[in-house]
Amino acid sequence: MSGKRNGKGSELKPAVRYSEAFKLEIVRELEREVAPVDQVRRKYGIGVGTVQGWIAKYGNGTRGKVIRVETPKEINELKRLRERVKRLEALLADTNLDLALERQYTCLACERAGIADVAEFKKKVAGPRPTGR
Repeated sequence: MSGKRNGKGSELKPAVRYSEAFKLEIVRELEREVAPVDQVRRKYGIGVGTVQGWIAKYGNGTRGKVIRVETPKEINELKRLRERVKRLEALLADTNLDLALERQYTCLACERAGIADVAEFKKKVAGPRPTGR
């Protein structure tokens, strides 16, 4: 027995460190030959996720990139929806500002009128709630 063993009796593999040049060469090979990642990693005895990480870090973007093709109708719809979201966000911001100002005006009016409990004042002003009968 020449290798180390972990606590469960199986042999541990030594840690392998790959040079930057080796990593780049593997990625170039994958991009140049368009070989399956699994085939190349087995050829060199590299771990499953390792090659994917190298492709993400060193690749030119031709491997694992999803290309989405849209029709002009889809593009126009997306543009229209983005514009609508912008308008709605602006309206929401305006509404929040109006609400904040209204709250401050109510607090100021209650303070000047000598009303200590603003929440109680709002209940009185709103009147009784409908019962739904």
